[in-house]
Amino acid sequence: MKSASLLAASGVLATGCNMPTAASATAPKKSFGLQTWSLGAELRDDVPGGLKKLAEMGYTYLELNGYNRNEGSFGRVPMAEYKKMANDVGIEIVSSHVGSAERGLHTRENFQSHLDHWKIAIDHHAAIGCKYIIQPGHPVTRSIEEVALIGEHYNEIGRIAKAAGIKFGFHNHEFEFRFVVSGGEDMLPFGQRRGLPEGAKTVFDVLLESTDPTLVTFELDVYWTVMGQNCPVNYMKRYPNHIRLLHVKDIGILGRSGMLNFQNIFDTAYSLGIEDFFVELEGLGAVPEHIGGGVTQFEGARLSAEYLINAPYFRW
Repeated sequence: MKSASLLAASGVLATGCNMPTAASATAPKKSFGLQTWSLGAELRDDVPGGLKKLAEMGYTYLELNGYNRNEGSFGRVPMAEYKKMANDVGIEIVSSHVGSAERGLHTRENFQSHLDHWKIAIDHHAAIGCKYIIQPGHPVTRSIEEVALIGEHYNEIGRIAKAAGIKFGFHNHEFEFRFVVSGGEDMLPFGQRRGLPEGAKTVFDVLLESTDPTLVTFELDVYWTVMGQNCPVNYMKRYPNHIRLLHVKDIGILGRSGMLNFQNIFDTAYSLGIEDFFVELEGLGAVPEHIGGGVTQFEGARLSAEYLINAPYFRW
């Protein structure tokens, strides 16, 4: 899938999303986060030890995954205990990825079950001082109307989150850049741009246009945006009030592939007041070594932190 998507993304890369490498021998102290999905079992097997390693690498905040609503935990660790473990090594828990109650269609009939799920999740995360609670993927949609209904539902979840002092948000992948039409029965084939039916829009654009930025924030994954044949800089500029945090990602270790223009990404983010940046790593064992793979996830996290610390255009 990645190889095919890389070829498909070449049109975007030719327009200036290539990445210059840079380093600074005297970089100041910087602050940046990690999405813990990046580490998988390497972290789950020793949470206290793993968090200590991350702090030593330079990570100052986290976005967690593995929320268990029934147990009030992240994986096997109670949420309050996880927060204490992180705080003890100087790391703050800022955000968390939480899935929907159901993977299938959102309808008016089943929305209450989604709402009940989110009320509990929001209360759990507000109790540990999270700033964000993020839906990490788009449910099934086949038409503009179905995507707009998701936006309507997200606005309502966002109202509940706002009342609890936390921000509800959405994280994209590449498939949100497929097109839908009014009354459609499925998304159009990935990458289709020519010969689109009149009124066709990307799922991502419909979702952005259907949500109130005071209620729903967006976590733009820069890597998946490029794999969806779009430029993250363009999206940040088009939707500056919606996109308020970033997943900073490459094919493997940050800065190794040369396919993303991180300097332009960070410069744009700073100009728009974006402050929260989370490194995320895909499975590095399956990534060729010359573009940042062939290492453990923890080693990838260390090398990605080193990249940010040394990049002069990453300022915090």
